[in-house]
Amino acid sequence: MLSREEAPREGLIRLALSPDGEVLPDVRAKAPGRGAWIAVNRAELEAAQAKGKLKGALSRSFKTGDVRVPEDLGARIEVQLQRNTLDRLGLEFKAGHVAIGGDRIENAARSGQLHLLLHASDASEDGARKLAQAWRVGTDREGTDLKGLTLPVPRTILSLALGRENVVHAGLTDARAAKRVSDALDRWLHFIGPDPGLEPCETHSQGASAHGNDVRPTEHDEEHTEGL
Repeated sequence: MLSREEAPREGLIRLALSPDGEVLPDVRAKAPGRGAWIAVNRAELEAAQAKGKLKGALSRSFKTGDVRVPEDLGARIEVQLQRNTLDRLGLEFKAGHVAIGGDRIENAARSGQLHLLLHASDASEDGARKLAQAWRVGTDREGTDLKGLTLPVPRTILSLALGRENVVHAGLTDARAAKRVSDALDRWLHFIGPDPGLEPCETHSQGASAHGNDVRPTEHDEEHTEGL
């Protein structure tokens, strides 16, 4: 059944149409022309694609029957979302908004300067627990479940993103920088879907819940697609 709905652009993923009719991810919303904004995770996207619903909805959105949806569209979107998040984290590090190294992060946490705590997927539980405890102490939230977020990438990828060796933990020490990273993270984590190995922090659990489980591409301004 097809439906249409409006939704805020934040958290959505934009798709664009190449000159030869191929549907491509445009997660930074920079490509020219008409776009389609979707609010689905990868599993939902691929299920709709397998049923043939996605192509029809996108054809209506782009107002052309010459639409080719690549079989690996979900994988392409995931790669772009990961790159966008890690690039944003790298930019914030260069701007001096990211602390790395256990001691520096712990000092920032205990002094109330930590706004977002991130861990590589292969970080030790003890190390993550110690930093989370320092964060709770520094924000007078002892006894709560405030903790960091375990990223779905290992330290090798996190280190590459920051241009440093053996980065296991990272802490955002600027509130606005933390919000920018959080926004990118929310879209990435929502798209790849729930992972029992991830431990979202308070900020992300609230942000991700806003997306719900809506499998329908959404309407926004002049760029939209009919829902699935």
